[in-house]
Amino acid sequence: MKIEFIREVEAPKELVWSVITDFAAYAEWNPFVLACSSELRAGAPISMTVQLGDRQREQVEFVSKVVAGELFEYRMKPVGPLLHSYRQHEVASLADGRTLYRSTFELKGWLSPLVGAILSGPLLDGFKGMTDSLVSRAEHLVSKQNTE
Repeated sequence: MKIEFIREVEAPKELVWSVITDFAAYAEWNPFVLACSSELRAGAPISMTVQLGDRQREQVEFVSKVVAGELFEYRMKPVGPLLHSYRQHEVASLADGRTLYRSTFELKGWLSPLVGAILSGPLLDGFKGMTDSLVSRAEHLVSKQNTE
């Protein structure tokens, strides 16, 4: 199962990156990841409270890759060949100070069809909500900067 959203954001790449990596502020804008803490370094745990449908779930995954200002990736601790996942946030500069944001989540392994069948709706809603809210948050921050 793969979920991917690509959005153009009317905000500079550095600002979009700062929203993605300001984990303490997730509760202010993110309807999917309600709380988050981590360090931006490979191997660091990333602790999250996620909203899956009508349930909240605590989970810990691990940062697998960071390219400062461009890419942040984390993965669940794999359950052998049964189940593993990765999550990426990627940003790239576009013309006129805009940003291309790519949100990717992929679930693989023997159990992924079963887990996907059970959780695909809440995961799709969650990642879409987070993506849309990230765009709104970044564009709001640009608007706020422009009026100050």
